[in-house]
Amino acid sequence: HDGPRAHFVSNVDGAHIADTLKGLEAETTLFIVASKTFTTIETMTNAQTARAWLAGRLGEAAVPAHFCAVSTALDKVAAFGIPQDRVFGFWDWVGGRYSLWSAIGLPVMLAVGPAHFRALLSGAHAMDRHFAEAPLRRNLPAMLGLVGFFHRVVCGYPTRAVIPYDQRLARLPAYLQQLDMESNGKSVTLAGAPVATPTGPVVWGEPGTNGQHAFFQLLHQGTDVVPVEFIVAAEGHEPGLARHHDLLVANCLAQSEALMKGRTLEEARAQMLAKGVPQDEVEAIAPHRVFPGNRPSLTLMHRRLDPFSLGRLIALYEHRVFVEAQLFGINAFDQWGVELGKELATGLLPVVEGREDAGGRDASTAGLVRHMRSLRAKE
Repeated sequence: HDGPRAHFVSNVDGAHIADTLKGLEAETTLFIVASKTFTTIETMTNAQTARAWLAGRLGEAAVPAHFCAVSTALDKVAAFGIPQDRVFGFWDWVGGRYSLWSAIGLPVMLAVGPAHFRALLSGAHAMDRHFAEAPLRRNLPAMLGLVGFFHRVVCGYPTRAVIPYDQRLARLPAYLQQLDMESNGKSVTLAGAPVATPTGPVVWGEPGTNGQHAFFQLLHQGTDVVPVEFIVAAEGHEPGLARHHDLLVANCLAQSEALMKGRTLEEARAQMLAKGVPQDEVEAIAPHRVFPGNRPSLTLMHRRLDPFSLGRLIALYEHRVFVEAQLFGINAFDQWGVELGKELATGLLPVVEGREDAGGRDASTAGLVRHMRSLRAKE
């Protein structure tokens, strides 16, 4: 990171943009409004708030110099007050969750610099070529997709944990969650028929070693089997803290070994007896120290996290999602499941604002509206 400080506001919750704006100076702030259609309600609500904040401090005339847009809707961008020469376009077929590589990545490029952003693109391109050219038995996206399909369809495992042993990849599981679940969370085939198999799993995760003290108990001894995908670098970035990284890698490898091998009741008993634990205590505690093992995991290891390896990693998961979609027989590039909630929210807004009655709503929603109004009346 060698560029300006970058802040990302996505949630329509006012707390997100309010907390972000608190630390900014209007004179040195550039807003980049990224919206393909320039109609997405969350994005445009935040954009209008940012515009009002800037205009309130610097005046309306300052808006064009402090805003730019990444969009294909030039008419709506112009109506907002952003001149055409400050608009970065991209193809209308680029979906949001696959758009990092396009002009949508502009804030990232400004933050890390063009050289690092080109390296990110180069890593993705290298994985693109690998996916297109490598034989199936050595094709990482194909193999990862086949493993995912096997776990989901053949084994029936409903979730997948992604655990990066790298604090700088703390948000990667959430990124992959959207990539996978919005792409493959479908129940209708490309032909419009119901699918014949389960489709995309629930994708979740946190960085190691934090996860070890949160949910690894369930991974090792819970009643449901959860396939785990570990991501780790052979080398860290801090030479003076090499032992930290050695401990990190050791923990990562230990977790995959424990998931694979487990521990039998006999091994638990022998271990406790060797420590001099009394026999009656051994018999009481040993069953709790049994790990079933034979729990699936895979480990993705690269030399060091850098822009090239990050681009390659993200592209690997993008192609993996596509492979699984082909095996499921679904379209990974639409997201009709997002639409219904948006439509209902549009109709509910005047109800929430008090401009319309909730009488025509279902009993559950009407009851929630009444409760909300009663809570607001107490202020």
